Formats: sequence, structure tokens, C-alpha cells
Amino acid sequence: MKKRVRRLFIADHLITPDHRVENGAVLCEDDRILAVGGLSAFEMEPQLEVFRFENAYMTPGFIDTHIHGAGGFDCSSVTISPRPIDAMSRILGERGVTSFFPTIVAAPAADMLENLSLLAAEMSRELPGAEAVGINSEGPFINPFKRGAQQEESIRPIDLGFARELIEAGQGKIRVMTFAPELDKATELIEFLLEHGVKPSMGHSIANEQQTLRAIDAGACYCTHLFNGMPPLHQREMGLSSIALTDNRVTVELIIDGRHIHPRMVDLACRCKSRRQLVGISDCTMAAGMPNGEYRIGPSLIRVKDGFSQTEQSVLAGTTTMLDAGWHSLMSCGHLAETQAAMAVTSNPAAAFQLNDRGLLLPNRRADLAVFEMKTNRALLTVCNGRIVYQAEA
Repeated sequence: MKKRVRRLFIADHLITPDHRVENGAVLCEDDRILAVGGLSAFEMEPQLEVFRFENAYMTPGFIDTHIHGAGGFDCSSVTISPRPIDAMSRILGERGVTSFFPTIVAAPAADMLENLSLLAAEMSRELPGAEAVGINSEGPFINPFKRGAQQEESIRPIDLGFARELIEAGQGKIRVMTFAPELDKATELIEFLLEHGVKPSMGHSIANEQQTLRAIDAGACYCTHLFNGMPPLHQREMGLSSIALTDNRVTVELIIDGRHIHPRMVDLACRCKSRRQLVGISDCTMAAGMPNGEYRIGPSLIRVKDGFSQTEQSVLAGTTTMLDAGWHSLMSCGHLAETQAAMAVTSNPAAAFQLNDRGLLLPNRRADLAVFEMKTNRALLTVCNGRIVYQAEA
């Protein structure tokens, strides 16, 4: 019979994230959390492995549901990436991320289908760090006028037959797909995606008020990187950004890298949306954790210098700021409490995608947790499904 592994993780405080626990501890057995609370409630039993961190805090493992790559791996270019998905998984684990959605962009039809099939196969094996739990398809049914870094020739009108091919190529792993609500057959696409367990997400769009509300009424209650890839707010013309901000049915993504959105717009989103309707995303590219240089996001080439990712046309193309650094902007710019900001990168993405076994430090949840140094916020330890996937050197 396999011996059970019991571990007690101790930090100055826990962010569960619903509340803060001073001088807290989390007891885990194998891949499950057994108990959470103040350290005084725990007994130092024999055979217990104890991990004590001073001047540190603990959170649930971060969940990044919109990330195009990291560590030299591009999710849209499995066959030609200089590094495998293992490198992406490992570097995310080093930053406190325990779950992620590899995110692809539009590409020529045959290339997109082949890449999805290969990506799904790569996700089926155990990775060394963070776990790849679903695929995010950002396109191809978007508006070319708001394509961002995506190539116009790869963008398509809504085609339910091709949507079915994409889902089949993804082997059931596609969890969310971005589409533009103003396109013909948008309502049919929403219904089709919902029937196949895929969350329809509005984005890369110039939809007006009526088109946006029609999509929401049909079941599209998620918005891809609010403010980016859509017209700016206007005092007389309502569109996707203003409706997503004010409709209580809609959960919104925010790119929290400090570059894609002005700090006051982050503040505006945090004032308008309930604390459970904000999902912080990195939107990282393969250049995250890598030196300055030339990289790619699908078919598009990008140049990265000092954290800025741009196409040859100087269009912002993702970022290199991972969630461990980005989530603090929700406190500094959005004026959220520590617990509320942590929700945006843990329990909120878990709830949005029915990842009901993670995102909270609670008994019987997966043993997914991260410990960070207080002054520097650097990761000290990451545990993914009970495995210690990263521990900083002393």
C-alpha cells in the first residue's frame, strides 16, 4: 500500500482568497487539502513534513486562463516552437501558477487544426510545473478591424462546420472561444458552443449595443480582455466595452500587465464590476521569461524589448508580465483589497470555468498553493496537485 504524504505549509498569513488568516497553515495529504487555519490549531504529528516560511504569504495556486505562451513555447506553433510546452509549464510553476489555458490565435485552417490536435496531445501528459487544463481559442471568428496582432488572412466569417472541426481537433479540450457578436450567425455560434461545453467570449469586436445585448441574451456572458480589441468608451454610442462594464451578467477579463490598460481604466473596471466578475489574465507570449528578441504569436512575428511586445506595425502583441507580478496592479491601480485582487487570479477564473476543485484554500480542494516573499513578492514555493513543482533556493 502506498504511503500517504502529509505536509504542513506555514506562512505569516494566508489569502484563501475569501479572507486573510494570520500566522496560518495548510495541511495537505497527497493531492488534497485536509485543513486550513491558524497555526495554533494544528498538531505537529509524527511523519509530518513541515514547510515553514517567514516573511511570506500563501495563496491558492494562480489560474491563467488566457496565455499564448512562455519560456520559449508558442501555443499556436507547437511544431516550430524552439522549446516544448514543458518549458512553459515549468516557468509558470516558478511564478506561482498551477493551472493555465494554452491560448491560440487564428491561423490558416489546416495549420490551426493540426496545431490544435498536437496541442491537445501535449496537454494529455503530466507536465513538470503548472497543469494545462483547457484550450482558449482567440478566434478565428473575429472582426478584422479589431484583429490586434492576428493576421487578417487567417480571420474567417462564422462557419459552424469549421467550428465543429476545431472542437474535434481540440479533443474536447477547448474551453473558451472568442468571437465578434456583430458577425452573421453569431447567435447560432453561441448556441453551438454552449452545446459543446465551450464558453463563448465576446471580443476583437466593433459590436454596437443591440448586437452585444443580443449575444448576451443568447448566453455569451464573458468578455475577452476588456477595453483591448474593441472601440473605446463613448458618451453617446454604447458598445461592447460599456455594456460589458455595466451588465451584471458579464464577467470580464483584464490584462493586468500595466501596459495594455491605463491605471484609471483598471480602476474604472474594478469600480463597475462586482469582485467576482473580474478575471485577471497575463496574455503572455512565448517571450515571457525570455530575453529581448524576435518571437512569434501564431503566424505573426513580434519583437520584444524591455517587456514590450509589438508586431512590425507597432501593434501591442501580448505581454511578458506573468500573473505573479500583474495581480498587484489590481491593488495599486484598481484599489482592491488584497483578498479581492487575489480572487481575480484564483477563485474567479476557477468559478468562471467550473474548475470546482481548485482556486480556494479549503478542505477537500486540490493541493494547489503558492508561497511568496512579502517584500519582493517573488515565489518561494509552488505546489500543484500535491506535487512540489518549485521551491526557491535558500
